[in-house]
Amino acid sequence: MKIICIGRNYADHAKEMKSEIPSEPVFFMKPDTALLKERDFYLPDFSSDIHHEIELVVKISKAGKYIEEQFAHKYYDEIGLGIDFTARDIQAQCKAKGLPWEKAKAFDHSAPLGLFVKKETLDIKNIPFELRINGESRQTGNSKNMLFDFDKIISYVSRFVSLRVGDLIYTGTPEGVGPVKIGDKMEGYLGGNLFLKVDVK
Repeated sequence: MKIICIGRNYADHAKEMKSEIPSEPVFFMKPDTALLKERDFYLPDFSSDIHHEIELVVKISKAGKYIEEQFAHKYYDEIGLGIDFTARDIQAQCKAKGLPWEKAKAFDHSAPLGLFVKKETLDIKNIPFELRINGESRQTGNSKNMLFDFDKIISYVSRFVSLRVGDLIYTGTPEGVGPVKIGDKMEGYLGGNLFLKVDVK
């Protein structure tokens, strides 16, 4: 199992990060050790600026490579919710030096994962989702605002990386990212239903 993450897939988030809006999907990887299914997330000691990024997650259900976009819908059955934690201070340092910034994204437990639902129960092109911290809404998004939809992402990524059953694709975060602190109680909602709970320790 591998974790594939899509960057800058919402125009407003790209703008808030002062980044160019991409003309094709931008992706990076997290190792399986980044996955966090438990409720508690412990702030790492190597960063003082961990940011939350709530994202819709696609679970691959069929192996494939060079998948044509028109057939991509056959390669996933479920959609869920996850968080892409980012060590923003480390990311900035790496970017300033022109270095890769995997260590800002791929660290242990940086990818909390919540529940999944069958895609047939959703309007794929209109999935609202939200992150609340301590009861306050911090991020709201909708799949209709994605620059690249699920099928485009799957087709594009499969040109470079073979997809396997169980692989996870974190499909990008909307605007409103920000830091978390010890004691924060995070709740992720998909279609108004609670899908994810994370307590920051």
